[in-house]
Amino acid sequence: VFLWLLAAGPKIHSCRFDFFETCPPFCPGQMMDLLFTEKDLVKSLKDYIKAEESKLEQVKRWAEKLDELTATATQDPEGFLGHPVNAFKLMKRLNTEWSEVEDLVLRDMSDGFISNLTIQRQHFPSEEDQTGAAKALLRLQDTYKLDTQTISTGDLPGDTLMPEDCFELGKTAYSEMDYYHTELWMAQALRQLDEGQVSSLDAVTVLDYLSYSVYQQGGLERALEYTKRLLTLDPDHKRASGNLKYFEYQLAKQMKAAIEPKRLQEVAKEGEKRESERTTEYLPEKRKYEQLCRGEGIKLTPRRQSRFFCRYYDNNRHPYYILGPVKQEDEWDRPRIIRYHDVISEREMEKIKELAKPRLRRATVHDPQTGKLTTAQYRVSKSAWLAAYEHPVVDRINQRIEDITGLDVKTAEELQVANYGVGGQYEPHFDFGRKDEPDAFKELGTGNRIATWLFYMSDITAGGATVFPEVGASVRPKKGTAVFWYNLFPSGEGDYSTRHAACPVLVGNKWVSNKWIHERGQEFRRPCGLRETD
Repeated sequence: VFLWLLAAGPKIHSCRFDFFETCPPFCPGQMMDLLFTEKDLVKSLKDYIKAEESKLEQVKRWAEKLDELTATATQDPEGFLGHPVNAFKLMKRLNTEWSEVEDLVLRDMSDGFISNLTIQRQHFPSEEDQTGAAKALLRLQDTYKLDTQTISTGDLPGDTLMPEDCFELGKTAYSEMDYYHTELWMAQALRQLDEGQVSSLDAVTVLDYLSYSVYQQGGLERALEYTKRLLTLDPDHKRASGNLKYFEYQLAKQMKAAIEPKRLQEVAKEGEKRESERTTEYLPEKRKYEQLCRGEGIKLTPRRQSRFFCRYYDNNRHPYYILGPVKQEDEWDRPRIIRYHDVISEREMEKIKELAKPRLRRATVHDPQTGKLTTAQYRVSKSAWLAAYEHPVVDRINQRIEDITGLDVKTAEELQVANYGVGGQYEPHFDFGRKDEPDAFKELGTGNRIATWLFYMSDITAGGATVFPEVGASVRPKKGTAVFWYNLFPSGEGDYSTRHAACPVLVGNKWVSNKWIHERGQEFRRPCGLRETD
């Protein structure tokens, strides 16, 4: 009799789904502007409150004066009105002054505040931006294995999450049919409501989402329990009443078939896990990537570690560096990753950021099919490109890269500046074009990307490392330093061990700038005998 029934969850609007994959939240530079915008609005709101209080104070004084006057007058109305001055003033008050009071009461003191709010609203983040920020939190939760309690109670540096905040995170996951995260955040919202936190959110709404997300993951018994609890709070809830019948019917079928519900739940989760593995590309690599982001990298043996050195480097007695060599540190041996310390000044970094901020746009990647730049879900940051002719600082930095590496930067790409906010990342990728994408850099006409130079222009409180999943290397951001590696072997073949990623920023604001150096112009510059182990 119940065969027609299907468990139903809260409705979502499908038109909201696709935008967020290509639009990240506001970058940190813009977020700082929003902070000052909000501060300005608070000041404007306080000015409005003062204006309202001043108006009410005037009305209050008028009312108190008339209260005292009318109390005296009504004790002897005939005697009071027998005085010509009193009679005149009564006429004046009713004819003129009460109209003034009326005007005062009707006067709208909010004009200044509403006008400011209207002007500032054009800079407000959209619903898409809010959803992007929520997705960033979910991404961080997975990468760094953070539980909802840690995030919501402020154990991370930052504000706490109220029940309605947890609910919004759950709704974001729900809109993506991500029932795992929906359950986690709806359960957290319910937990905080049960603890007595004051909120405009009601438990019925939370239980509605929670029961359905649990059911979608195969937790039929728990879904039934949540549904029963919902109906004790709202007996007339139609969807819950229908779900109750459906869940009871399914459990009865299980009992009849003599299959334990718990086993069915395990089977459902195993099936979900297999499906996830089938649909998630590079899953083993993703695990390595996340482990490295958490600092669970390869522990080098003492013997191997002994081959890593710090040294002063003058690039074969380059005139600029004979008296002031740069500080060079080995970060990894295969592939060879070198860090240069103090190679960009504070003033230069601030100028680069200043030039880039007005132009920051969603970062792009090369499409292997078309050879053109496009956005991608696996790269969540905003970037800008700076040409050497735009400012002497950019030109000077380009020359410095050439002097230190010995590679010609005339055929290199422009200096790319990237800003990663909280949750910003760039999943594992190659910088060079592979054999299956021969047109990757065809439009540039400068050959493949032979090497990568990466400046770190900020320190990060937590997260944001550059990791190499193929070899287990992890390079932590350090302001004022740069890392350098070759993407190609001397033969021109790509070095697949250079596949790397930018871990999500957990706490902080990550600024980097990079220079991709191409093959053309390097024919007589790179030492012929250089190998990946040198």
